[in-house]
Amino acid sequence: MGFGGISIWQLLIILAIVLLVFGTKRLRNIGSDLGGAIKGFKGAMKEGEEEKKETVEKLEKSGKEDVIEGEVTAKEKEKS
Repeated sequence: MGFGGISIWQLLIILAIVLLVFGTKRLRNIGSDLGGAIKGFKGAMKEGEEEKKETVEKLEKSGKEDVIEGEVTAKEKEKS
């Protein structure tokens, strides 16, 4: 059993070498930093989606999307 031609024993040897080179404390810090970065990225993505929904809702309430559609229709008529 392996991952793309790498056996489990080779992975364990690589892991042992990485632990010896970097140490457990540094790897733990890297892991927590990476986890924090991923958490921040997910939060930013959620905020972006919420802002997008709010903008769409505001446009729907104000009726401004009709103006945008009218502009597109006018441009399409100019092309014809």
